[in-house]
Amino acid sequence: MVSEFMSGWKGFEKIWQGNQDSVAAKLKRTVGREKPLRYRMAMASYKIRAMVSRIEVFIERMKERDRILFERVVDALLVKDTARATMYANEVAELRKVVKQLLTVQIALEQVVLRLETVQEIGDVMVALGPVVGIVKELRSALRGLLPEIGVELAEVEDMLKETVLEAGEMLGGGGYDLVASPEARRILQEAQVVAEQKMKEKFPELPAIPTAPTGEKTAEAHH
Repeated sequence: MVSEFMSGWKGFEKIWQGNQDSVAAKLKRTVGREKPLRYRMAMASYKIRAMVSRIEVFIERMKERDRILFERVVDALLVKDTARATMYANEVAELRKVVKQLLTVQIALEQVVLRLETVQEIGDVMVALGPVVGIVKELRSALRGLLPEIGVELAEVEDMLKETVLEAGEMLGGGGYDLVASPEARRILQEAQVVAEQKMKEKFPELPAIPTAPTGEKTAEAHH
C-alpha cells in the first residue's frame, strides 16, 4: 500500500511540477517577448515620424512651386492672355490635387504615431494596432504613385506592425486580429481627408476667375 501510494504521489508530483514549469515558462516567454514588441512599436513610431517630416518638406517645395504658378496665372490675366492663364491654372489644380493627397497621408500618419505612443499594455496592441495596419496599407498604396521611396519604407513598417499584432495575439492566447481595413480605419482616413481640405484652404489662395475667351480670339504670345 505504501509503495503504491508513493508511486502515485511521485506521478502526481511529476505532473504538478510539469504544470508549474509550463506556466512559469509561458510567463517568462510572455515577459521576454513584451520588450521586443515595445521596441518594435517604438521603431515604427520613429520611422513614421521621419516620413511625416519628409512629406512636410516635399509639401513646402510644392507650395513654392504653387506660388510661382499662381503668379504666372495673374500675370497672364493682366495681359489678357486667357489661354496661358488657363494652362497655368490647370497646372496649379494638378499640383494642389497632389498636395491634398500628401496632406491626407501626413495627417493619417500622425494619427498612427499617436496610437503607437498611447499603447501601454500588451492587451492594447490588438485593439489599437488592428485598425492602424489597415490605415498604413491604404496610405502605402496612395504613396506608391506620389513618393515611391517613402511608400517602400511604409510597406516595411506595415510588415512590422502586422508581426506585432499577430505576435501579441499569440501571447494572449487568442487568434489573429482581422487586419483588413476596419470601419474605424476608414473613419480615420475620412477625417484626415476633411482636415486636409481645410488645410488646403488655409495654405493656398483661391485661383482668380479666368474669363472664357470668345471663339476665334487670338491670345498674346507668351514670353515665359
